[in-house]
Amino acid sequence: MLFACQAPINTTAAKAFGAPYPATVLSIGIALVASMFVMFFTKTTSSVMELFSLPRWVIFGGLIGVLVVTGGIVFIPVPGVALYFVCSIAGQLAGSVLLDHVGAFKLSVRKFSFTKTAGIFITFGGVL
Repeated sequence: MLFACQAPINTTAAKAFGAPYPATVLSIGIALVASMFVMFFTKTTSSVMELFSLPRWVIFGGLIGVLVVTGGIVFIPVPGVALYFVCSIAGQLAGSVLLDHVGAFKLSVRKFSFTKTAGIFITFGGVL
């Protein structure tokens, strides 16, 4: 439920700012500060050296986050919240099945199945 609220809330901020990017910075900035508080209070901080030991492609997680937040802000006013999220979920399902199938990002391989394929087609049917 809360995830469905994020994009419309950010869209409201974008309207107030007159552009989507300041709203993206606000949203991600608040998430950063909140995450830092959680890390501090749960004592789960990491060292800078651990940051440098991560694979270089990890940076794409943050970049994808920017695209997701900004995409929601830009696209929600066009189709509405429900259709935006159905499209988003359809894309996530298709991508996740593909990533599972090839074992991307060092995850376990989970092959395509009839059930997964049917679920994707049903979701894409919902988009249409």
